[in-house]
Amino acid sequence: MSKHTLSVLVENKPGVLTRVAALFSRRGFNIDSLAVGPTEHSEISRMTIVVNVEESPLEQVTKQLNKLVEVIKIVELEGSAAVTRELLLVKVKADAETRGQVLETVQLFRAKVVDVATDAVTIEVTGSAEKLEAFLRVLEPFGVRELVQSGMVAIGRGSRSITDRTLRPVPIPAPPAAV
Repeated sequence: MSKHTLSVLVENKPGVLTRVAALFSRRGFNIDSLAVGPTEHSEISRMTIVVNVEESPLEQVTKQLNKLVEVIKIVELEGSAAVTRELLLVKVKADAETRGQVLETVQLFRAKVVDVATDAVTIEVTGSAEKLEAFLRVLEPFGVRELVQSGMVAIGRGSRSITDRTLRPVPIPAPPAAV
């Protein structure tokens, strides 16, 4: 099995996420990561789905996704042809003894402290899954109190957009003719 990242443009309507996720579930596929958000067009949302499957079953799911009325376009984003990021918020024990070391780690990983308490700091870091895993490994000895991680978001490299030639331009009505 191998990981595949799908970028799916969908109509911004209630229930679309459920229908898309159900297609993967019916096939017995576990979605490793799912992020959904608005696009530059208010009527369209973008789903970034990371799934660990073989090539041919993925093709079947993609064909079924294309049959959903609300799905506009599906693109598989290949590793080096895409920019991928995840967000991690992590609360770490940081008393007077260890705070300096924790802050050095924050700088080393180009992270940001977003909250400070007397015995803990909350850190925000973005990057690849590998970077976030490495960051957590380094913080583990200090004591991770809590963490939350977003799903992956991805966008193709270069100037082309997933919406190029996908969306029909909205016609602008001509002004009324002068009489």
